[in-house]
Amino acid sequence: MQHTLKSEVVFVGAGLHSGKPVRMVVKPASADYGIWFRRTDIDKGDTLIAARWDAVVPSRLCTLVANAAGHSVSTIEHIMAALAGCGVHNALIEIDGPEVPILDGSAGPFVSGILAKGVRTQNVPVRAIRILKTIEVRDGDAVARLEPSDMLEIDFSIDFAEAAIGRQEKALNMSNGAFVRELCDSRTFCRQSDVDAMRANGLALGGNLENAVVFEGDRVLSPGGLRYADEPVRHKMLDALGDLALAGGPILGRYTGLRAGHAMTNRLLRALFAQAGAWEIVECGLPTGRKLPGVGVLRSDVPVHA
Repeated sequence: MQHTLKSEVVFVGAGLHSGKPVRMVVKPASADYGIWFRRTDIDKGDTLIAARWDAVVPSRLCTLVANAAGHSVSTIEHIMAALAGCGVHNALIEIDGPEVPILDGSAGPFVSGILAKGVRTQNVPVRAIRILKTIEVRDGDAVARLEPSDMLEIDFSIDFAEAAIGRQEKALNMSNGAFVRELCDSRTFCRQSDVDAMRANGLALGGNLENAVVFEGDRVLSPGGLRYADEPVRHKMLDALGDLALAGGPILGRYTGLRAGHAMTNRLLRALFAQAGAWEIVECGLPTGRKLPGVGVLRSDVPVHA
């Protein structure tokens, strides 16, 4: 069955790129509502923005959705991953600025907040998107692919020149709370050269060594080092789940990303929905429903860091 929150949860922080303070309230919503953002700082025009693949507009270094009135919300990938990973299908997200707060750079605080409030079952079945044919998009040596599977699987590979990152690979079946236990606390990462370039272009103004893992050559500059030896590839998988959550329902299929990012995953969804016969909507019965992300997740599953 579909799920929403038992009660609203509030998150306060700063935007990663804007550096501006923001208050975000995630509220329960009725069955079949989906996930929507509402800009509470705007009093003219349509302030509702769909968290959906066809509302995504090109943006550097994050996922941004906008509506026909031109209102937008950016850096939505971590809260979307948290909702998907906790099995929340319906929510209204009220936000008083243009960017979701970065918090610690992962989805962990969002997951903790959601599970602290709890989720409640709604009396309407989940409708999932089953992948029927392999769909792939490429950009140079970067690849994003969806292929048939009876559950959501994510397989990701990255390859960086920095010795502290290097080549990393990881594959996970996303059922049985794997996202919460294995991925949700993995932080966004970048190279020191990326930080310098972004700030020169007015980006990453809210970034610091506490909400991002920064690498330089063979060194990890962030205090305390890594939470996992392969934290970067885990974070890329987190991002992929958040971007796939914009499909409009849980995906039953295997996602493979090779050096892929937000833009490529959105291109993949657009290619999928443009291909007749590549997908179908299925109403989840008990066997399939048990394989969805978020089923059986407990608050105690969230990793704890000093």
